[in-house]
Amino acid sequence: MVIGVYGLGRFGGFWAKQLASRFAGSGNPVIGWSRNESRPTPEGVRRVTENEVLSADVIVLCVAISAMETVLEHIAGKLKTGTLVMDTCSVKVHPSKAMVRLLPPDVEILATHPMFGPDSGKDGIEGLPLVFSPMRMDDKKADLWRGFFDSMGLNVVDMTPEQHDREAAYSQGITHFIGRVLGELNLNQSTIGTAGYHDLLDIVRQTCNDPWRLFVDLQQYNPFTVPMRRDLHKAINVMLEKFDSIEVPRGD
Repeated sequence: MVIGVYGLGRFGGFWAKQLASRFAGSGNPVIGWSRNESRPTPEGVRRVTENEVLSADVIVLCVAISAMETVLEHIAGKLKTGTLVMDTCSVKVHPSKAMVRLLPPDVEILATHPMFGPDSGKDGIEGLPLVFSPMRMDDKKADLWRGFFDSMGLNVVDMTPEQHDREAAYSQGITHFIGRVLGELNLNQSTIGTAGYHDLLDIVRQTCNDPWRLFVDLQQYNPFTVPMRRDLHKAINVMLEKFDSIEVPRGD
């Protein structure tokens, strides 16, 4: 079995390296392609042409959420029968529907979301969650891939795309939004900073290190981020009103 990683950007390169490490010595090579030739080749991954990566038995799409439909339309006619295509997008309803709609019926589809990246997974990915949503594949193969990710030490979470997006809007979506808001304040390290303050700086670092495109896509392609932002705005206003209503005691 040949595993092809389509897209070697910041996350794609990281994920390709993790997959290659797991498959090392198994006779199941991991190959990768990027439209950006300046992207480094991850350790353990063999760099190939686009046509070669699309001939792999398993194709892992590591592309921007907003690019998914364009990429799917581009590769649909180049896939062999029985190919398994899995995405890694941070939202699930949009890409899963696009894959089912645009990929040939003889291609298998698995929607995934590894809920970590180069920053949160820098010390290892063991115990971190990976959302697992089979869209078009038999139960036996789904169990094999569920077991494979489990063998990587990941916490495999079976969840529908809608369940994922609804929950992620109020976890990942709000984290990225708050991180970007705090990033606008240009906060600095402090010698008297509390543990909580340093946790906030860590959120800023993790979210603002990711591409701006990812932040925009997270907000635009998850339908549940609209009420999340509305609730967040309302909560901030409630706290401001509470603060403004406090009566400040005056000394005699």
